[in-house]
Amino acid sequence: MTTTHVDDEVIDSAAIRAFTEEFGDRATGMPPVVIVIAAFNEEGAIGPVVDALPGAVAGLDTVTIVVSDGSVDSTGKEARAAGALVCDVPVNRGQGAALRLGYRLAREGGARYIVTTDADGQYNPAEIESLLAPILAGQADFVTGSRKLGSEETKDPVRKLGVRVFALAISVLTGQRISDTTFGLRAMRAEVTGAVRLEQPQYQASELLIGVITHGYRVAERPATIHRRRVGKSKKGNNAFYAMRFAGVVVTTWWRERQRRAPGSAGRMEPAGAEPLGGAEPLGDGLTANDSGPEPKARPERGDGSDAPGFGPRSLKST
Repeated sequence: MTTTHVDDEVIDSAAIRAFTEEFGDRATGMPPVVIVIAAFNEEGAIGPVVDALPGAVAGLDTVTIVVSDGSVDSTGKEARAAGALVCDVPVNRGQGAALRLGYRLAREGGARYIVTTDADGQYNPAEIESLLAPILAGQADFVTGSRKLGSEETKDPVRKLGVRVFALAISVLTGQRISDTTFGLRAMRAEVTGAVRLEQPQYQASELLIGVITHGYRVAERPATIHRRRVGKSKKGNNAFYAMRFAGVVVTTWWRERQRRAPGSAGRMEPAGAEPLGGAEPLGDGLTANDSGPEPKARPERGDGSDAPGFGPRSLKST
């Protein structure tokens, strides 16, 4: 189903109201770390994924939000039984739209840090602390896992090639070396998700990454693992279709951000610094980051149509 921006606002507002009514104080007073998962018909997979997530990371309490994106099976019921806060969306809009809603729920619920992982059990929850570590240490604002620095179980040569090609393309376009642009296990400061423009209903990984880099946030990578999917089937489609759509998002986002930063353009913001393509400052254990300051120099417009982000807990809004 295709929705317009107005439809998205109506859908999100209704979903947020239902979420706050169901979970009350838990929705508006979240712990420091919120793990966000977008799920579509993941019955049989989502329960074990949620159950395996840590209740605390680096001494900080966590909670998991599962955005059930138009699921028609028992995804929501299974996630609730495993202890997640579930936001039910009545229509399937895509992983990007679901994550965008999850970010907003976490951010406005008071989270300081947001972690994303997938609903299919391909990522190792024990690696979350490694991704959060440079953020907690003040060395990065956004950290993504990398199978190229870590390991992967997939034997698909086409997909492996695609990972390399898109990593090279985004590295060239943004001027910052990235080895894995599609990894779903990521950690970030919560306000980052409100500062960048997010509008893609699907394949949001590249949009988020390019937006974060071009807004001057410090981006880093950590070695991580991706396992074979053991339950259900991938929703990405065949390799050719996925590659075509992903490439379209990369080019569209890069051009949009390039126009935003062009001299005389509205909303222009000087980046706080980006790692040159020729190399990055090593931070240990495969971590790389640029050497910009701890904050971007300006706070651009929010990508979800709501107010500019603050730095402390906020009441959850459904407007």
